[in-house]
Amino acid sequence: MCGIFAVFSRSSGALTVARSASGRKESLREFVYRQSGCQRHRGPDHTGVVLVPEHGVAIVQERLALLGIRTGAQPMQSASGEVILAANGEIYNYLEIAADISQRRGINYTPRSDSDVIIGLYEEFGRDLVHQITGMFTFVLYDRTKKTLLIARDPIGIIPLYIGEDNDGNIWISSEMKCLVGVCCDVKAFPPGTLCWGTPDHLTFEQFYNPKWISTIPTHQSNLMLLRKKLENAVRSHLQCDVPFGALLSGGVDSSLIASIATKIMRERDPNFRLKTYSVGLRGAPDFKYSRMVADYIGSDHTEVYFTIEEGLDCIPDIIRHLESYDVTTIRASIPMYLLSRFIKSEGLKMVLSGEGADEIFGGYLYFHCAPNPRDFHEETVTRVRCLHLADCLRANKSTMAWGLELRVPFLDTEFVNYAMNIRPEDRMPAATDQAISPEILESEGTAKRVENPKIEKYILRAAFRDNYLPPEVLWRQKEQFSDGVGYQWIDTIKSFAAAHVDEEDLQHAQEAFPINTPTTKEALYYRQVFKEFFPAETFDTTVMKWVPRTDWGCSADPSGRAQAVHVAHA
Repeated sequence: MCGIFAVFSRSSGALTVARSASGRKESLREFVYRQSGCQRHRGPDHTGVVLVPEHGVAIVQERLALLGIRTGAQPMQSASGEVILAANGEIYNYLEIAADISQRRGINYTPRSDSDVIIGLYEEFGRDLVHQITGMFTFVLYDRTKKTLLIARDPIGIIPLYIGEDNDGNIWISSEMKCLVGVCCDVKAFPPGTLCWGTPDHLTFEQFYNPKWISTIPTHQSNLMLLRKKLENAVRSHLQCDVPFGALLSGGVDSSLIASIATKIMRERDPNFRLKTYSVGLRGAPDFKYSRMVADYIGSDHTEVYFTIEEGLDCIPDIIRHLESYDVTTIRASIPMYLLSRFIKSEGLKMVLSGEGADEIFGGYLYFHCAPNPRDFHEETVTRVRCLHLADCLRANKSTMAWGLELRVPFLDTEFVNYAMNIRPEDRMPAATDQAISPEILESEGTAKRVENPKIEKYILRAAFRDNYLPPEVLWRQKEQFSDGVGYQWIDTIKSFAAAHVDEEDLQHAQEAFPINTPTTKEALYYRQVFKEFFPAETFDTTVMKWVPRTDWGCSADPSGRAQAVHVAHA
């Protein structure tokens, strides 16, 4: 995981560079180095700068080295020097790609890192290279000969990316918005599953990821054995790493499954392997009971990280600056994750696995219990998956990368997403029953087994891993949203703390102050006011999505899982 930053002059000439805040004149290299420094936390291992001044091009990469530690510094250039690449993320099938390129060229092609294969693929396939790679990624590629650029973002939007334009029409690309403050008059989140190509004067956007489940209602019955195999394959692919790694373990079924599967896979190589796992919360938090249970069950090297309410509240301005969001749900959940990430990085780890994405795919949030029918259920899961880049993916990536810690999300492996989202909604709904699901999924070594509570959310996911993966108490535990599971006092206190900073009169005039996504509660208004201090231009307001349950289904508008009628307290 890294940070990328680039500027492309629309006039194909020298970029006009503003002076520093003190009026000091800067060279283009000094300017882009300083501007990219706003996201240097994403890449504490190396900063690389490549300029093509005659074309008005500058590309910067902030590197967090996980693969190809000694050889993978970026921006990378092709052997001819004509192709320049800055990439962020992980290409999980890079070894297979390297083997294919070797066969095509009749040489022993050895990539300098996983990202290096993007250059090799570009030389073979041009912009169609995006159909050859799997992983989480964003990249900027510039072809000096053709004077063209190519920009792409992974299908789900696991990795953040923004595109901006300044008053002179120059194109700006950055992993985080903060690098664009003060220079761009128009900023947008770069859409997931999309590539952008052409010259800076004429760019074409093309959606390269458009699976059928987005526009049609699936009819495929689930097969638990295949579902399990797909997730195990996803976890296996995400374990490529040349540095120590661990896993987040909240004690919910999603993170617990990822930790359990990773442990089983790693013990194929080393029977004595112990995965380092971490949980976070206030003392006495509901999650700790279950995370300890899982850690004991899988034999992990487990650490509980405690924070106080005061420490959490202190972080509000910092987390809003890092998240680049004013969404209530995102901020509530990000602060514990931010504090946990700081601790994990202090232990020398650079990568952790996590369980993000399962709730969107399988309808795991408690408000999904109110889905009126399978069609509405499916359409809502499609919406949630397609908005992950504005919600959980944004939260998870920016909370961890604030400390230079990479987070990997096997549930969002493209092949797994495509398989799971193609399962008919009748099987994914909380109201699923044994009769609604094909009989073979209940078979285990030839013996039919019934599973507990078929009406629970994420039923088929739980049922697929009912044999020797997790303690039953965890496997069949009701969904507890992360911001609730760290301690029920957390949300209660942060709501009252934020409200104390806002006058009733300010809330009444919120529409005038914030016409875009107008805050409707004092908590939301407080976060919006802090966001405005870091991102003053209105264009930044449009990049944020408010995460709200389906009130038209009769659900509470409060995003806390505790606000939903089906929630069972685990104090």
